[in-house]
Amino acid sequence: MNFSKNPEFIILGLSELPEQQNVLFVVFLIMYLLGVLGNLTIILLIQTDFHLQTPMYFFLGNLSFVDMCYTSSIVPKMLVNILSKNKAITLLDCISQLFFFLCFACTECFLLAVMAYDRFVAVCTPLHYTTIINQKVCVVLVISSWLASALHSLLHSLMASTLRFCGVKEVHHFFCDMGPLLKLACSDISLNKLLIYTEGGLPVLIPLIIVLYSYCCIISSILKIRSADGRHKAFSTCSSHLIVVVLFYGTIACMYLRPSSIDSINYDKALSVVYTVVAPMLNPFIYSLRNKEVKGAIKRLFIHGKNM
Repeated sequence: MNFSKNPEFIILGLSELPEQQNVLFVVFLIMYLLGVLGNLTIILLIQTDFHLQTPMYFFLGNLSFVDMCYTSSIVPKMLVNILSKNKAITLLDCISQLFFFLCFACTECFLLAVMAYDRFVAVCTPLHYTTIINQKVCVVLVISSWLASALHSLLHSLMASTLRFCGVKEVHHFFCDMGPLLKLACSDISLNKLLIYTEGGLPVLIPLIIVLYSYCCIISSILKIRSADGRHKAFSTCSSHLIVVVLFYGTIACMYLRPSSIDSINYDKALSVVYTVVAPMLNPFIYSLRNKEVKGAIKRLFIHGKNM
């Protein structure tokens, strides 16, 4: 990559109205801090409470780490731009942000699929769970998720870095995403689009298929349980993850599968806020409020803290 001639882009952000900047700064700062605090708490609980030393919480800890990195690759720069008159970002910084955004977003997709597979094994073949989902398998699944995501994001970032940009370089977004960058390119983007339409959807589509298949099998197994208590107990182990999956994939579906008649910059920005800021902030609260083991770990943490 040759960044000797490193153009600058102007990140327009969520709103250009001066009277809205302070409100946006406070709102997104609160959401960012809540998200970081919530995910750090989940990671701390999993690392310190032996009750949570299971594969399911190992995956959850990795998901919390990804969520924290995910928002940190976007929100701090956005907060600086809200308060600053200089909203410029160099091509190198823009491509770097694109790389980390894609990497963390794809890793989230893969981890959600891994967690769905974990719940599938736990509900559908409980007697073989410890044999199938052992420590080695957990580590391999997580490392594979990170490697696949890194390669995917590196490919698209390198392709974006080869583009030439001319004219007014205003990014109609609050971070460097692929779509807004391609709209600013004055060189041929056909190869970039071909890559997006072929390989680009795989990190979302493949995990989604795994999630859908896993939950079809899980629901089928739960319905075969005769006792209501048994069905409730089996479903309760999956409900938090299912809510997170619906929130994350539902937003992405609205973003990329909308009718062609709906082509609004503000619409894209609003949906991007949901899956880049709101969802990572809500995930730790969804898991803690709907999970007895996590709530128990929080109580033990506070009791331990008071006794010190």
